[in-house]
Amino acid sequence: MPARIFKPAKTAMQSGTAKTHEWRLEFEQEVPRSLEPLMGYTSSADMKQQLRLNFPSKEAAIEYAERNGIPYTVFEPHEPKRRTLAYADNFRYNRLGQWTH
Repeated sequence: MPARIFKPAKTAMQSGTAKTHEWRLEFEQEVPRSLEPLMGYTSSADMKQQLRLNFPSKEAAIEYAERNGIPYTVFEPHEPKRRTLAYADNFRYNRLGQWTH
């Protein structure tokens, strides 16, 4: 069963970068999920799908996967482009765009 090694993105409820510094190893789905006919629950017999392992670095996660014979795929994180702006930039004389005041 292949595994994914990735750095999790921040959730929509986060404004900071907590819990995004570690790398995670998760197993791919091996058995498709089934729908329980009476209640409509979605279930699966694949227990490895619930397993999530966190590592301090990408190298540690790769080393663990290779040591245990787990095929893996590494997904590199997409770092956001940050622009630093100051409040005073709103009132610059030579700013781009029309002055609206």
